[in-house]
Amino acid sequence: MVRIEEGWKKTLADEFEKPYFKSLTQKVKEEYSNPNYRIFPPGGKIFAAFDECPFDATKVVIIGQDPYHGLGQANGLCFSVAPGIKMPPSLVNIFNEVSQDTGAPFPKDGDLSRWAKQGVLLLNSSLTVRESSPASHSGIGWEEFTDAVVDKLNKEKENLVFILWGSHAIKKGEKIDRNKHLVLTSPHPSPLSAHRGFFGNHHFSKANDYLMKHSKAPIVW
Repeated sequence: MVRIEEGWKKTLADEFEKPYFKSLTQKVKEEYSNPNYRIFPPGGKIFAAFDECPFDATKVVIIGQDPYHGLGQANGLCFSVAPGIKMPPSLVNIFNEVSQDTGAPFPKDGDLSRWAKQGVLLLNSSLTVRESSPASHSGIGWEEFTDAVVDKLNKEKENLVFILWGSHAIKKGEKIDRNKHLVLTSPHPSPLSAHRGFFGNHHFSKANDYLMKHSKAPIVW
């Protein structure tokens, strides 16, 4: 039985019964129990993005790729790190854009659970990773699961904002109905690409404008 927020549990019930998900669960269990590897995030945080942002409360979806693969970094929310953990460069760039776009002060820590609690689903394509080995758990079934999550949101909800940074996230959002939802795309916030159009994308203010236009409370970024 998958331990996950009740709204998501109901929405994804059919997904949890599919053969690929059962195979994925087995592979993930084996990885966590293998003494030769350290897997992130901690087991209890694998579904943190869903637990922190219930299905019924979801208003904005930000899609990342992999959990962070450094010790103590991954906390189950894409781009987020716990208080006390040094902010990775992509997250620093995200906060710089928030400040430039909205005037919000640069935060004291990189914990994005404050966004999640306001209805921002911080979804990675793969929900687990081996230490120091990016993309090590891609191709084991996570992408199929998170594609299904995006599909459910697309079909069952209206007037969501999908924020897609970089080619990987943009590809994952190809099937989103643009007549029903707002889809914002730009290069990735990593130092390699942020200057090619991430900075100045105004995604945070655009998301809030759209939410307010549809009678939803804006996000305090």
